[in-house]
Amino acid sequence: MSQHDLMPRHPGLGAVGSSDAGEAAALYQRWIKELWAGRTVAAELVSADFVGHWPTHDVQGPEQLQAIVDDTRKRLRELLFVIDVGPLIDGDMVAARWISTGATRSGPARFTGNDLLRVADGKIVEYWAGTSAA
Repeated sequence: MSQHDLMPRHPGLGAVGSSDAGEAAALYQRWIKELWAGRTVAAELVSADFVGHWPTHDVQGPEQLQAIVDDTRKRLRELLFVIDVGPLIDGDMVAARWISTGATRSGPARFTGNDLLRVADGKIVEYWAGTSAA
């Protein structure tokens, strides 16, 4: 089974060249430091046909993504993210590990996560979430 069979490429997606690796890393920094910090920037960071794969459902487009982020921030007060590993860039893929802390009604919360993102034309086109309580 080929890699393409396991993870089909987004339509029209080309590989990110080495000159674009810095742009992909900067895009990921904005993903964590702006979007997940509560700024309304999803439409700037992701494509109109963005698909986010969460464990229980898929999210379509920047509006649904922004709604997920906003809802998460409402449920977890004082939500902060720190990039622990990466971002690592390989072609059109970006990978990173993060640690997050926040507060719920029942007290402090800590999470870790691994992000996989596919980038095309300066925007995130696909995302896979891997999150667990720490």
